[in-house]
Amino acid sequence: MDETTEEINNDELYEHYKFTAAEGQEPLRVDKFLMNFIENATRNKIQQAIKAGNVLVNDQVVKANYKVKPHNIVRVVLSHPPHENLLIAEDIPIDIIYEDDEVIVLNKPAGMVVHPGHGNYSGTLVNALIFHFENLPKNSNERPGLVHRIDKDTSGLLVVAKTEFSMANLANQFFERTTKRLYYALVWGNIENEEGTIEGNIGRSLKNRLQMDVFPEGDFGKHAITHYKVIERFSYVTLVECKLETGRTHQIRAHFKYIGHPLFNDERYGGNKILKGTTFTKYKQFVENCFKVLPRQALHAKTLGFTQPVTKELLSFDSDNPEDMRLCLEKWRNYTINQK
Repeated sequence: MDETTEEINNDELYEHYKFTAAEGQEPLRVDKFLMNFIENATRNKIQQAIKAGNVLVNDQVVKANYKVKPHNIVRVVLSHPPHENLLIAEDIPIDIIYEDDEVIVLNKPAGMVVHPGHGNYSGTLVNALIFHFENLPKNSNERPGLVHRIDKDTSGLLVVAKTEFSMANLANQFFERTTKRLYYALVWGNIENEEGTIEGNIGRSLKNRLQMDVFPEGDFGKHAITHYKVIERFSYVTLVECKLETGRTHQIRAHFKYIGHPLFNDERYGGNKILKGTTFTKYKQFVENCFKVLPRQALHAKTLGFTQPVTKELLSFDSDNPEDMRLCLEKWRNYTINQK
């Protein structure tokens, strides 16, 4: 299940160490700084991690000769979780909208991490799944039931496999791109065309390992295609429906930033600033109020369709926009009406 589980396993990084330099920290090379803090670490291992782009200071990749200063946040991120096999069952409610002997379809709330990693080793969907369901099959990354995923602050629909057969079957459906996945996204700017396609390789940023970048020349990253159509326009932002042909990490977020329309309030991709609109104080206050109502990127996995692995029935599910996104859209709708 290589490309079939691309949304799960493609080039993820997990936080292993995090240090905050003290007030009185004298300027010190980051490799020497880490030698002082990581028990039993060798200089060679640290330098290899730095060379691979896995050492970040204030979320920016640095070289070995970077001088750590007071209050710098130094992190070491690697391609595997520090506690790979430590999965603890937790009694966390799950919003299940469909279940049979083979699959579970659930509606994930924004703020819930799908699987342990990046410093989130509890409170995840996987922790909840292993509490509510016994003997879920594990994918190639030892994650029970997971065939695909959505980001922590993205809400919406996920399918989970209950048997080995269904996991293999669903993985193949994702690989063959026969599943149907539609997302709603609120993006900055008034998109010119009513519909379109964004195409460009997506890979981890060479400058910030926590972001994904688009590499249009195809010299790096993995092939990615996003189709979109406009649902509603609100002067300075646009609600679009996105159809994924591929399932790359942060695909919609990276693709829309690439075409100059970052997702509304997407902090990681620069959408948490006022990018379009007026300079009026009232407008700034209005946008800030929208940010408060929707304190995350405006992205919702709205529709999911696939073939039931055993019965071969075509199953299709749709979910309403969650309250935070609905309230934000209503604010923009009212704002647009009042400007006319």
